[in-house]
Amino acid sequence: MSDIKVLALVGSLRAASLNRQLADVAVEAAPEGVTVEVFDRLGELPFYNEDLDNESVADVVVALRAAAGEAAAVLAVTPEYNGTIPAVLKNAIDWLSRPYGSGAVVGKPLAVIGTAVGQYGGVWAHDEARKSFGIAGADVVDVKLSLPASAFDGKHPRETADVVDGVREVVGKLAAEVG
Repeated sequence: MSDIKVLALVGSLRAASLNRQLADVAVEAAPEGVTVEVFDRLGELPFYNEDLDNESVADVVVALRAAAGEAAAVLAVTPEYNGTIPAVLKNAIDWLSRPYGSGAVVGKPLAVIGTAVGQYGGVWAHDEARKSFGIAGADVVDVKLSLPASAFDGKHPRETADVVDGVREVVGKLAAEVG
C-alpha cells in the first residue's frame, strides 16, 4: 500500500512564521504511511475572479488544484488575522472550491491547526477555515490544535515534545479518515 498523501496549506506567507514551522513539524512527524507535502505557492495565486477561471487559468492555480487532487486529505495550518482567516488561505479555498460542487477538495478529509498571538491560539480563524472548507465540500475532521504563540517560548515547535506529539496525532487522525 502506498503512503497517504496529505496536502498542507499554510495561511502565513512569512518565512519565519510559527505556522510554517508547524507545517514543517507535520512533514517531519507524520506517522508511518503518511506523507505531508506543503504547497509553497499560495502567495502567487491571483485573487479569485471567475473571469480568470477558464481554460487559460494561471499555472499556479493549475498546480494548486493538481496538488489537492492528488492528495488524499488536506491540512490547513493557519494563524488568525484580525479575528479571522488570512486572505491568502481564503483565496486558496476559493480557487479549490471551483467548479462549485466538484472542486479539488470535495469529499477529502480536512483538519485545521495553527498558532496565533492571542491567548486562544487562533480558534476563530480555525473555525472560519473549517466553515469555508466545509462549504467548499471538504469533509471536516473534528480535531483541534490551536496553540498560543507563547507556548513556544521562542523555540521552533519541533523542540517541544507535546507540540510534535499533538501535530502527529492530528495528522494520524486525518489520515485515518481517508477511505
